[in-house]
Amino acid sequence: MKNSLIIALDFPDKNDVYGFIKKFNNEQLFVKVGMELFYKEGPAMVQELKEMGHDIFLDLKLHDIPNTVGRAMRNLASLGCDLVNVHAAGGKEMMVAALEGLEAGTALGAKRPKIIAVTQLTSTSEEQMKGEQLISVSLEQSVLHYAKVTQDAGLDGVVCSSNEVKLIREQLGEQFLTVTPGIRMSSESVGDQKRVATPEFARNAGVSMIVVGRSITRAEDPVLAYQLYKNAWEGKVYETKNS
Repeated sequence: MKNSLIIALDFPDKNDVYGFIKKFNNEQLFVKVGMELFYKEGPAMVQELKEMGHDIFLDLKLHDIPNTVGRAMRNLASLGCDLVNVHAAGGKEMMVAALEGLEAGTALGAKRPKIIAVTQLTSTSEEQMKGEQLISVSLEQSVLHYAKVTQDAGLDGVVCSSNEVKLIREQLGEQFLTVTPGIRMSSESVGDQKRVATPEFARNAGVSMIVVGRSITRAEDPVLAYQLYKNAWEGKVYETKNS
């Protein structure tokens, strides 16, 4: 699972998803199913993608009382996802309940999905965090604190920006997963993201997995865009067929 490039399937319905997936000629992908798609198509979308052989990050960012999150995770475990998440702001007790629910819902003999916690969204700036969340420490300190609580709860890692990964690595170790969205090529617009990084920066920072959405899904040639990102992430030079 480490060193994966995850494609965010931020599409309104399954027809768009299948049209996109078809372009890859049965290549096995690691894809993210988020709220937009899941709320429209439901669990069947995840199950169908798994039947096609793809790895799934189910990105629902659960955040509720411990009992509710634990029960929800028990149900989500039956879908066979590879990666799921919660909000670290829900607290340690909630995260422990999420992990327990996930373990209870995983079929006997099956591998439990990895579970990570969102720290601060990559669309959040330090000014927003301080002004709207009333958190007085730096954004980096906030992310590290959430990461420590997440590790204490027994979860596998966190969602954060590439900027905070080095500090997390130093204090929480190499095995703790860091999954980072907000990945852009240097020539691209950052859109609604605030804390962005290139694939090369993410790799050098020690990121475990990167998530790329619109830069691939809305590209004129999604397969080429995916290959460019994948090779940049893996430190390879992409050669076109005409070179």
